Amino acid sequence: MSVSRISTRAALAGGIALSSVVLLSGTAFAHVSVQPQGEAAKGGYATVNIKVPNERDNASTVKLEVSFPLDHPLASVMPQPVPGWKAEVTKSKLDKPLELHGRKINEAVSKVTWTADGSKIGPGQFQQFPLSLGQLPEDVDQLVLKAVQTYDNKEVVRWIEEQKEGVEEPQNPAPVLKLSAASDDHHGGGAAPSATASASTGEKDGHDDKAGDHEEKAAAESSASSSSSDTTARVLGVVGILIGVAGVAFGALAGRRRSA
Repeated sequence: MSVSRISTRAALAGGIALSSVVLLSGTAFAHVSVQPQGEAAKGGYATVNIKVPNERDNASTVKLEVSFPLDHPLASVMPQPVPGWKAEVTKSKLDKPLELHGRKINEAVSKVTWTADGSKIGPGQFQQFPLSLGQLPEDVDQLVLKAVQTYDNKEVVRWIEEQKEGVEEPQNPAPVLKLSAASDDHHGGGAAPSATASASTGEKDGHDDKAGDHEEKAAAESSASSSSSDTTARVLGVVGILIGVAGVAFGALAGRRRSA
């Protein structure tokens, strides 16, 4: 085999390999995930975003279901309105009542479902669904929130596989909310309300008003941050492709010069 052909094939292989590495590194993070805004401390409240990327080139996401563990139940799960999406909160009976601010709670949120209502998550796009959660458990380090993503071509992707220590990440990992150590100020959270406020507001335990402003600010900050990181990944992907094309062109040019 001539030197010119070897050079051309080497350049082509190098370009393709480099492009593939860059592109795959971008899609490796394209999972449904949960991202706390600020602190998600044990025993407190937190605002989180469920981030949903669209991994398909020929379909749009039209539904998302997120399930919450009932072995560590959350009495309060409140979705922030998202334009173009309808949110539905499902509650389930608890085998063991939950004590919260001196009250017994017999049911907890088991699932939140978002259904497209005039909007979709198209190819190359993502959407964030903000939630206010509380009171977070004090006896675990994380919460696994299993998710099911549905596309408009009827395809269903189940993000329900739990990550096991020492094992490679599964193909469809479940979103995991890491909990930080409990703090004196339970406002990620919001401090526990007085007995009077608790009795008069029921499940709205005094943190709701503050949580509303906190959620809007957190969602805006998260949107800017996530948009920046996604843009960076796409830029890197394009750069990888350009490098690959340049390598092929360089190899071909070198081959022609040697032949001449």
